[in-house]
Amino acid sequence: MMVANDGIVLLTSRVSVEMVQKTAAIGAPLIAAVSAPTALAVRMADAAGITLAAIARADGFEIFTHPERVTGAVPGKESAYVVVA
Repeated sequence: MMVANDGIVLLTSRVSVEMVQKTAAIGAPLIAAVSAPTALAVRMADAAGITLAAIARADGFEIFTHPERVTGAVPGKESAYVVVA
């Protein structure tokens, strides 16, 4: 049985504070999005202990909060990520 803390929330829209709150409510540890987060969403994700990866593209993504959850790379793929401090 899969539970929320085993997966991620994937967004095709901008990461808002409301989406971070909904993610925290279901207990998912990570949000991935193709668009940039709002500044308030970054602060909320950090406070909630959620890893926030955004601006995701085929060649990489940026990690805004809790980068310790992201390790490794996809075998056979060039991938890169940038930790935003």
